[in-house]
Amino acid sequence: MKILTVIGARPQFIKAAAVSNVIRKKHNEILVHTGQHYDENMSKVFFDELGIPKPDYNLSVGSGGHGFQTGSMLIKLEEIYTSEKPDLILVYGDTNSTLAGALCGSKLLIPVAHVEAGLRSFNKAMPEEQNRILTDHISKYLFVPTVSAEKNLKLEGITEGVYNIGDVMYDGILHFKKVAEKKSSIIDKLELSKGEYILTTIHRAENTNNINRLKNIIEALNESEVHIVLPLHPRTKKYIQDYGLYFSHNVTVIEPIGYLDMIALEMHSKKIVTDSGGVQKEAFFMQKPCVTMRDETEWIETVENGWNIIAGTDKQKILDGILNFVPTMEQENIFGDGTAAEKIVNIISE
Repeated sequence: MKILTVIGARPQFIKAAAVSNVIRKKHNEILVHTGQHYDENMSKVFFDELGIPKPDYNLSVGSGGHGFQTGSMLIKLEEIYTSEKPDLILVYGDTNSTLAGALCGSKLLIPVAHVEAGLRSFNKAMPEEQNRILTDHISKYLFVPTVSAEKNLKLEGITEGVYNIGDVMYDGILHFKKVAEKKSSIIDKLELSKGEYILTTIHRAENTNNINRLKNIIEALNESEVHIVLPLHPRTKKYIQDYGLYFSHNVTVIEPIGYLDMIALEMHSKKIVTDSGGVQKEAFFMQKPCVTMRDETEWIETVENGWNIIAGTDKQKILDGILNFVPTMEQENIFGDGTAAEKIVNIISE
């Protein structure tokens, strides 16, 4: 069977690392990188560290508006699909790469498999939410990571081809935690004391594109007066400069980092403060308290389980979360058993 996989952003590289290795034991995989994330530290380093095969195609789409990005991908993907004639299109998550990959397959009547289907934030102002919904409704195979994702699809009338296989990112964490312990030197490089710093990420457009939201976040970090380590996304850096904002002495700002370094920072942090969906999950996997700087989350299980709180961009809520939030519940196993990749490939093979 020929499976064509479309990826383009950092979270998708991580998921593909788990699944592609299993696919290639049984099938022929064509890997297409859209180039949605093109910065060296946001793209190439992930392929190198995670052992992802070199892409067969790189569309080099780069940055731009949603219409430009998605349209450019569609044009280029159609040429590749027509030439390669795959039996199945495999897409991950909720980016413009996800939607373009799925939509192009659907238009050409090629079956689409969506990994991480069924997630909902119930906020359609988020581009990611639109991408999730549209992709789910044109996919033939929907691989959901949790029970609540399965329920979301059922409420939308999608019951055929739905498989709860657990979370492929959990597969990756189980493997790459061991690798990070051996290979990452970032804790020593930054001279960090284990368990004595807060790891923070800020990248979501709803926060970076809004001066008030971004200002509240930065003020909360500054006023916490605890040691914050912040790998700074290029887009966030640009907006901070444009808005004339700054960080105080307690915030250590570093360049974007590879996956192994990120795992090491997560593993040895005291707490994680983020607006990333993937990092929320990784915090849960690492058993770290998480403060989410969004108004909602698609990973509602982490909140219900008591290890994640939704602070939005209210400065006082973020500050209170940084200083005072401590989980009071034991974690439940809600993301599967670490064999999601094998289950996906077995289902596709059957």
